[in-house]
Amino acid sequence: MSTDTDTDTDIEERYVVRAVRAGEWPALRELRLAALRDPVAHLAFLETYEQAVARPEAYWRERAERGAEGASGVRQTIAQGPDGQWVGTVTVVLEEAGTTDWAGFTVERRQGHVVGVFMRPEHRGCGLTELLFDEALGWAWRQGVERVRLIVHEDNGRARALYRRLGFVPSGVRVPLGRDGGDSGESELEYVLERP
Repeated sequence: MSTDTDTDTDIEERYVVRAVRAGEWPALRELRLAALRDPVAHLAFLETYEQAVARPEAYWRERAERGAEGASGVRQTIAQGPDGQWVGTVTVVLEEAGTTDWAGFTVERRQGHVVGVFMRPEHRGCGLTELLFDEALGWAWRQGVERVRLIVHEDNGRARALYRRLGFVPSGVRVPLGRDGGDSGESELEYVLERP
């Protein structure tokens, strides 16, 4: 387990931060299911554990291939612990200007959209999440995006604090949550990070 006194060098020596490889769908599936069992999963993800666990192998294979090293348009970055277990993940989806995003809004600029952020609890607070984001954001900048954005539930204070620490700021855009076609009255907030 990591401590607050870990240095970046210590973390880099113990963990591997890299892109997913196409054939690694079993590890991808296991980490996603762990994320969906997190106590704040209902705030962080639009998918439930029950939905994900019922998905067929073909779904997980395609998901790994789509975000793998060398694929275009999506990159899933993972942190792998000393024992080989995947302990964290960040995915960046490229969004082209003029297209419509998942919430029905027009994308105004070429941008990266961060989704699927998760770190196993025993690896939080040691700087590993920052290394994971450095790698994921580096990939997005190399793709020529103008900015990177993410959407975070207004009640997910832990995630909002992390994103602010990483340099993301609220854009003022609110995305109403209407799960199952209704209006729940809840909102998610867009946070953005401009190209350095």
